[in-house]
Amino acid sequence: MTIEVTEAPARERFEARDSEAGAVAGFMTYQLSGNIIVFTHTEVFPEFEGKGVGSAIARTVMDDSRAKGRTVVPICPFLAGWLEKHPEYADITAPGHRRVK
Repeated sequence: MTIEVTEAPARERFEARDSEAGAVAGFMTYQLSGNIIVFTHTEVFPEFEGKGVGSAIARTVMDDSRAKGRTVVPICPFLAGWLEKHPEYADITAPGHRRVK
């Protein structure tokens, strides 16, 4: 299984698809205001859980945000937890949403 993550701006979300089957495996919703992007919810469908779909979405949204010069506000508990393990994105995470160890 190969997962591809793309933005679906009309739905205000990033979608992960199983490229072989074309099925949506999961998504992360967002709200965009100027240069600030607030990630609000992540969902991975049961048949795709435990296969790295959530992490693929998280890495894609963070890399996309960095490339576009955005500040990330991780309201979504999944993304907030993922960011704790990936301090390389602290520079684009909004103050107050960074966890320092």
